[in-house]
Amino acid sequence: MGMPVVHWELWSKDPQKASDFYARVFDWKVQLFPEMDYRMVETGGEGGIGGGIMKPQDGPWPGNMALYVAVDDLAAYRQRVVQAGGSIVVEEQAVPGMGSFCLFSDPDGRVMGMWKSAAP
Repeated sequence: MGMPVVHWELWSKDPQKASDFYARVFDWKVQLFPEMDYRMVETGGEGGIGGGIMKPQDGPWPGNMALYVAVDDLAAYRQRVVQAGGSIVVEEQAVPGMGSFCLFSDPDGRVMGMWKSAAP
């Protein structure tokens, strides 16, 4: 199984302003999910991936963007992150009807995510 990047996020203090900017510049389609205060972004075209724009909650949110790598077992890959010298920033969390994710920090402090899609 490959480990492709399947999602990206922009972390913004003003997600509406960021959403409006990218929609205006690139014609991206942005849909607000108010129950999660999250904006899903469709970039369109072939070969690209969609993403999201959000305002970080309390906690350590270094940087202002994250990439998400698809994995088949979040628990196993969280363990691999720690064994390789990284740390878990956000433990596994479910996104209802879609899958689960976690955030980790690499040895340089860069925050990235891992994503496991829900079974079809």
